[in-house]
Order: sequence, then structure tokens, then C-alpha cells
Amino acid sequence: MSQQTEDQGLNLPNPAEMAKTYAEVAQRASRIITQYMEKKAKDGVEAPADELGVAKAFMDLSARLMANPYKLAQTQMNMMWDYFSLWQGSMMKMMGMPGAAPVAAPKKGDNRFKDEEWEQHFLFDFMKQSYLIAARHIHDTVADTDGLDDATQQKVNFFTRQYIDALSPSNFAMTNPEVFRETVKSHGQNLIKGLNNLLHDVEAGDGQLRIRMTDTSAFEMGKNVATTPGKVVFQNELFQLIQYDPKTPDQYKKPFLIVPPWINKYYILDLREKNSMVNWATSQGHTTFIMSWVNPDEKLAQKSFENYLLEGSLEAINQVCAHTGEDSVNLAGYCLGGTLTMTTLAYMTAKKDKRANSATFFTTMLDFSEPGELGVFLDEGAVAGLEKKMAERGFLEGSEMAGTFNMLRANDLIWSFVVNNYLMGKDPFPFDLLYWNSDSTRMPAAMHSFYLRNMYLANLLKEPGGITLGGVKIDLSKVKTPCYFISTIEDHIAPWKSTYMGARLPSGKTKFVLGGSGHIAGIVNPPAANKYGYWTNDATDGNLPESPEEFLAGATQNAGSWWTHWHEWVTSLPGGSAKVPARQPEAGALKVIEPAPGSYVKFRLDTQKKD
Repeated sequence: MSQQTEDQGLNLPNPAEMAKTYAEVAQRASRIITQYMEKKAKDGVEAPADELGVAKAFMDLSARLMANPYKLAQTQMNMMWDYFSLWQGSMMKMMGMPGAAPVAAPKKGDNRFKDEEWEQHFLFDFMKQSYLIAARHIHDTVADTDGLDDATQQKVNFFTRQYIDALSPSNFAMTNPEVFRETVKSHGQNLIKGLNNLLHDVEAGDGQLRIRMTDTSAFEMGKNVATTPGKVVFQNELFQLIQYDPKTPDQYKKPFLIVPPWINKYYILDLREKNSMVNWATSQGHTTFIMSWVNPDEKLAQKSFENYLLEGSLEAINQVCAHTGEDSVNLAGYCLGGTLTMTTLAYMTAKKDKRANSATFFTTMLDFSEPGELGVFLDEGAVAGLEKKMAERGFLEGSEMAGTFNMLRANDLIWSFVVNNYLMGKDPFPFDLLYWNSDSTRMPAAMHSFYLRNMYLANLLKEPGGITLGGVKIDLSKVKTPCYFISTIEDHIAPWKSTYMGARLPSGKTKFVLGGSGHIAGIVNPPAANKYGYWTNDATDGNLPESPEEFLAGATQNAGSWWTHWHEWVTSLPGGSAKVPARQPEAGALKVIEPAPGSYVKFRLDTQKKD
């Protein structure tokens, strides 16, 4: 047998190709390191900062743990007993004997350990259980420490979880069975390709790691995302206003205006035809408008929350009414867009402006007293640190905000891509939701500072007259507009119990609905998918029970999508069922500027160019 035939039989890699790959990786790494060092030398070396107060929090934790050595010793003994049980069970499994029940098992839905070898092979099963035992005891020790204040306890819990997640055996080549098989099969080519992927992502982040979640080249705005036909009928410095082409011969008389958040781009509500809320709403007969916020640069650094109200949401209402000739609109705001929408309603109430026929709020915080895990990043030190960065640039980088949100679900949004991209050596799968998630946007310095300080830190929005915008003292309790709140039970960004407290602030009749799933999937939940369901509590006829627990105890679970429930609600309001002939964007009072999705949405920060 010839050497060539033997090589083919063993499926060995081509030595010339391997040498070329190694050379390319070496050159690329050398160039990146050189550029990074030059940049650092030019910028100057700064002392490490601890704006979040993590070091102090863990010093406090250590002091509290050492103050009770008996409890710490008991924890260590309990962990050792678990390890003894694991060793015994693993030895029995190794010898082919039926073992006892697992000492530790992954939680349902933990995709890190879905490969069958984690269960069937005694060595990988041993590593998995060893990790889970340690993770459980470390977490319980931290979570049960006496004497820590709430803020410190939240910090140590959160960052301990980050540490535990990072050390999972699934994140390392030799302890992940799927990666191990691929490494043997490809003779390590997956690791070489993974290193190339890593270098690509470091290059894209200008020396900082920016993990690719999807193949961005697979998507084009207006072709396979943001696809619903429409026209841009107005624009100013802050937003473009899109009206969607009608899909029915007649439409509801009251126009429907959506105010999305400017933390991300609007097309989460228009990813593709099958799950597009704007497409569905238009198909139901609504004259649907949406705001497409600008991705700001340093020129808009001084745009404040007041500007976003006066030149943003309020101006959009002005233009929709002017364009359609109607005297009121049905509003909807998503997350931060919902916070702005309610603030706008309070401003309009003070001005005796009655152009809001109804308002719907998707996962919207109004009472910020319990912000969930985001509170870890939002104390005085953290906000001051952000303000310092924003003062230098005029804005908060979108990637920094995205990184914070990704840490809330690190296993799904960070470590799964580390394994796929860098250990398996695969390119990320093209997925429209992750394309949107990676399409981060900047935040103007003045606006973001105001938002963080007045709402998250001081929680002044819920206080009557707590903030003043456009010369008006904002008082949510005076808002009598019919309101519909939809929150989701697994939301990590706007916890539903917090959004419920905010839903009780306006004084008009309010409907609260609790959807399944999380911040995105629970909202982008089309009826055709028939997923998740939602809870309603109609016992109090618009007056919400005092607590979220009381609401849920008396709630009824419904199958299907909350979209249909909302449609029935908004069309049942006085005058809500009246219709007019379908409105074409070209036929309104405003002139068409360009086709949807417009130009504002097309600027991507990860490419620094328009699609």
C-alpha cells in the first residue's frame, strides 16, 4: 500500500494546507497584537477600574463567610459527601453495574449537556456531575451568606454565577465530548478554524472580542428581514416614520402607532412575514405606523430624554394625525419605548391633549424599584463610570449595552457561541433573531444619563411631579387613557412583577396580561405559532389587584397568542370598531420620502457601513 493510500485511509489532513493555515493564523495574530499594543500605547495605560464594585462586594462576602467558620465547614462536609456518592456511583458505572440515581443532574432546558455522551460515558458523566455538585454548593454558600445588604448580595450572586458558567466542562475542548470527537475526527482542524474565527472576532471588535452570533451576510434589510412593504412618510434628526401598505380593503379608523425602544432597532417587530407583528396588525385592518430611531453619533450627544419626547414620540403622534386626518391614535410602546410612551401620555394629560385613544405597553418598566439583575450594573459607581465613557465619545457604544444583556443569559448568548465558533470551528448559523440582536445601537450621552439617574437610580418617574420635561411636571397618576400591559413570565430585562407595579400607576382602566416565555419570544408570539399562551385576570374589571401574586393567583391561563386578545381589546374600545377605506401611504398629507424599511435602520455598527 502506498503512502498516499495510507494517508487517505487514515483521513489525514494535507500537510501543505495545514502549514498554510498555521502561517495565516500566525500572521493574523501578530498583526492584531501589534495594532492593539500600538493603540494602547497611544491611548495610554489606565489603572484597572472597578466601577461596579465587584471587588468590594466579594471582600464583604469573604469577611462574612470567615465570621462563621462552622457553617463554612458544614458546607464543605456536605459537598464531600456528595463527591463520595458520585465516586461510588461512577465506579459502579465504569464496571458495568447499574448505578444509583445521579447525585446532580442538569436543569431542564440546560443545553450544555444535551450530548448523549454526558449521560452514557462514565468519564464525561463524572465530570458533568462533579461540576454540577461544585456549582450547586458554591452558589448555595454565596446565596445563603448572612449579613450582606441586598445590593451586595445581588452582585455576588450574579458574578458568582458568571464564574460558575465560565468553568463549565462544556466550555473546554478536552472535557466536552462533542468537541473531543470533532477534534479526533478532524485531527484538530476544528481548533485551527476556531482560532481563525476568534481572531476574526477580535479584529471586528478593534482589539476587543465581539462574538459573532449569526452570519450577518445572510441577511439584507428589506429582503429577508424588515420585509413588510411600506413607506417612510416623515423624518427628523431622531426618527423616521414608516406607514405600512394596507392589506385589507378597509381599515380601522384609529391609526396604530408603535414606539419601539432605541436600545435596539424596530424590526424585532418585523423580522419576517410569519412572525411580524406589524404585518399581522396590518393584515387585521390597522393603519400601522412605526418609528425607526436614528443610530446616534457624537453630533447628537446632547439629545435628552426631553428631546426624545418632544421631537420623538409626540412629534410622531403629530405627524400620524396630520397624515391621516384623525384626531387620536392607538399607541403601543415596547420596553424603553413604552416608558417614553407613558411619559408622553402624562405630558399630554397635563397639556389637555386627548389624541391618545389607547396605549399598549410591551414589557415596560415604570416603577424601577425592583429592576431585577440589571440592578447589578446600575448603582452610583457604575452610572458614573458610564457617564465618564459617554463624555469622551458623546454616546454609549451599542456593543457595551448588548454585552450587559447577554450576561443575563450567558450560557445561551455567550458560551454556546464560544463552543460553536471557537471549539467546534463552525461558522455561526444564520438566524434572523440573532441578526437583530447583534445589530446594536448607540445611546446619546445626555439621554442615557438622564434615564439611568432619574428612573433606575432615583425611581422618580413613579413619583407625581418627580421629573419635569418640556416645562411639565410628569404625573403618571393623572393618566386616564385605557391601557393594556403585556409582560412575560420569564423576562430577565423587565421582570414582570416590576412591570406589574408600574401598570398600577395610571388611574384609568388598565388591562394586564402575562405572556409566556421571555422579553422577546413572549412578545413576538404570532397566533399561527400557537405557543406559550398567556394569563388574564378579568375579575376586577380594569382595576388591577394590589400585588402581582394576587393577580396570578386569580388568573386564567389561555392558549395561543396574546395578539388576538389585544386586538379584541383595542377594537372594543369606544369608536374602536369604526372603519374607513384603506389608507395608502401615498394618499396622506405627508409626502413619501423612501420605501420601508428606510435608511435610518440600515446603519450597522458591526460593519460601520450601511447594508
